Amino acid sequence: MKDAKFSTKSIWAGEKEQLAFGATQVPVVHSVSFGYDDMDEWYEVAVGNKPGHIYGRNTNPTVQAFEEKIRILENAEAATSFSTGMAAISNTLGTLLFPGDRVVSIKDTYGGTNKIFTEFLPKQQVEVVLCETGDHEALEAEVAKGCKVLYLESPTNPTVKITDIKRMAAAGKAVGATVVVDNTFATPVNQNPLDLGADLVVHSATKFLGGHADALGGAVCGRKSLVEAIYHYREINGATLDPMAAYLLLRGMKTLKLRVEQQNKNAAAIAEHLKTFDLVEGVFYPGLPSHPNHQIAKQQMNGYGGMLSFAVKGGVATVRDLLPKLQFANRAANLGSVETVVGPSRTTSHVECTPAERAAMGIPEGLIRYSAGIEDIEDLKNDLSQAFQSLHTYVKK
Repeated sequence: MKDAKFSTKSIWAGEKEQLAFGATQVPVVHSVSFGYDDMDEWYEVAVGNKPGHIYGRNTNPTVQAFEEKIRILENAEAATSFSTGMAAISNTLGTLLFPGDRVVSIKDTYGGTNKIFTEFLPKQQVEVVLCETGDHEALEAEVAKGCKVLYLESPTNPTVKITDIKRMAAAGKAVGATVVVDNTFATPVNQNPLDLGADLVVHSATKFLGGHADALGGAVCGRKSLVEAIYHYREINGATLDPMAAYLLLRGMKTLKLRVEQQNKNAAAIAEHLKTFDLVEGVFYPGLPSHPNHQIAKQQMNGYGGMLSFAVKGGVATVRDLLPKLQFANRAANLGSVETVVGPSRTTSHVECTPAERAAMGIPEGLIRYSAGIEDIEDLKNDLSQAFQSLHTYVKK
């Protein structure tokens, strides 16, 4: 498996050890508990001296297969899973940070993450410093003052800004910080933060990993000692991944590379197409040479991802009129699915935030997040064209 290519790993990794009864697919093990006739063996499994399972909140065979697959795809020493992506993020920060600690991050992280930084951690007497995303000098200056955790997200949700992971990981390591990177947008197809120096990678597996908008889940991958500590926090706090969700995520990950590569192509074509409409005042995609950190993205990414965003003239009013006219897009709070998904930040990534908070993060009310699916690109381009054209017709009336 070590020398196999990514597509082969995404299909085979982590599964053989969990197969049973001659099945070629990992079974969904719904059992809450796992029984032992030998009391000594039960004890050895319970304390971790022997492999096995005792209780579903702790571990499960189906869930274990998912964890092993994402571990291998992210080139990590260990991995653990969660009920959602936000559970992965909150459990990671909850494990690493204590009263009196300091965490440095960027301003425009995902809305739920931002709420942890601005609302919850300060209540726990954790000092939070949020820097302008892309201002590497400011980040380095704050990190140099000392911090317990450096938390990054690249590309960001929804502005798809880029941070130089290798550079910032070096800054974090210099002060003994644990460097955490949210890799949800990029996926391990396009980016491997651990190879760039990060200590931990977090994923909302609900998005690209699953890819079919039918299962919630999260994952953390990285150094074994850190992952074990996070697993212990999760097993006690109970944000456990459901076995059925784990099965659906496993099934989705078998086509991860095929899907993401097509989404990369579609997003790049859509980004170029959007530049032709006069109602679009800005297109944000790291694959565009005009992106402020395109060169950094080019260095650290294998592909630029299936996510982009664009700002329209007229703000919310234009968004309200434009999006319902799209025929090949779900208007929903999700991303990374095989279907194209669109929505403004005010109802998707940053619904928890006020307009003032979104503005402070550089997110205009007229920003539309566009998650490119795997549809035929001509259909997606034509769909956008007819939507904008009908909007012009409506405006002229």
